[in-house]
Amino acid sequence: MLKIENLHASVGDKEILKGIDLEINEGEVHAIMGPNGSGKSTLSAVLAGRDTFKVTEGKITYMGRNLLELSPEERSWTGIFLGFQYPVEIPGVSNVNFIKAAVNEHRKQKGLPALSPAEFLKMMREKMAYVEMDSSFSGRGVNVGFSGGEKKRNEIFQMAMLDPRLAILDETDSGLDVDALRIVATGVNKMKRPDNATIVITHYQRLLDYIVPDVIHVLYKGRIIKTAGKELALEIESKGYDWLINGQA
Repeated sequence: MLKIENLHASVGDKEILKGIDLEINEGEVHAIMGPNGSGKSTLSAVLAGRDTFKVTEGKITYMGRNLLELSPEERSWTGIFLGFQYPVEIPGVSNVNFIKAAVNEHRKQKGLPALSPAEFLKMMREKMAYVEMDSSFSGRGVNVGFSGGEKKRNEIFQMAMLDPRLAILDETDSGLDVDALRIVATGVNKMKRPDNATIVITHYQRLLDYIVPDVIHVLYKGRIIKTAGKELALEIESKGYDWLINGQA
């Protein structure tokens, strides 16, 4: 599904990613862990097409296409979804209008007709149940006045509505209490299928108790320094990152 080869990326004159190699197949969940400043969020932004970051070397192939040739909109239409660490507020735009426009634009790009109002509302109720959202949230401005947990739940609700092939969750657990974490993770797990994949970016092992990865990669100073199974998260939880980082010195 996704193949990253020798990826280098910079912000201005500062190189952040220094040769990332990563391959993700359909049906897999990959976790990317690492200390602050290691390049985790930069990698997610590059995959989503954020123009702040310049790819200076390497290639990314997604579903057989050169991802770097696609605009952010085209990446979304082909099934890539980025869940932000800090979801933005959009005053004056209701949740229902925002997600309806997004869903119908995706359908248009696939040659499908727009959903009828009844079809859309039925779908929205079903997906809101994934993250235990009350229907009253649909009429509110996008994330306006939402708590941190409500914003993250709204993000996963949007993900459920768009039904991506590749979901990239950038520190979805940031700022969540244990109940909100469970709800958000349950919503993500309900969307897992043999034909989609998920990249979970996190500092901590606790999220991976709920969203169990097939593979864990540790990113440090722009490079993947360790790849292993889910047991690696427990080692990091008990030992920290120093035991891995010192081996790179």
